[in-house]
Amino acid sequence: MPEHFAHRIIGIKLYFVLTGHSQDVTQQPEIRWSYVNKAAEMNCSHNKDKGHNQMYWYIQRPGETMRLIVYTVFGGKPDYGGAPENKYSASKAAIENGALTVNDLQQNDTGVYFCAVSKHSDVRSRRSCTKTARQPT
Repeated sequence: MPEHFAHRIIGIKLYFVLTGHSQDVTQQPEIRWSYVNKAAEMNCSHNKDKGHNQMYWYIQRPGETMRLIVYTVFGGKPDYGGAPENKYSASKAAIENGALTVNDLQQNDTGVYFCAVSKHSDVRSRRSCTKTARQPT
């Protein structure tokens, strides 16, 4: 890898969404800058009721539509769908917060990252959930 490329800086803008109540969701940091080949961690927290135990992480790259990276639920294993688990790692150690790490940053990781939280009446039952197939990119 050329030396000049190894020192490029990547900018990541974070936005957090909570079904019309974004003032209930906080982000750390608001803008995240990091170097190519490094990792960047983003944190999401909310002060909604304990029923809001689901968290979704999305990315919107310049000129593209928003795409789901990972779904997490407190007490469960993250569902990365088709996203590579070696690229992203998500954790949800408490109902009120979670984190997403983007590993091995590259130029195409630049974008807006969204965190959304929601609640569901029967989170543990897969019968009450649906999963939509990913569209080819």
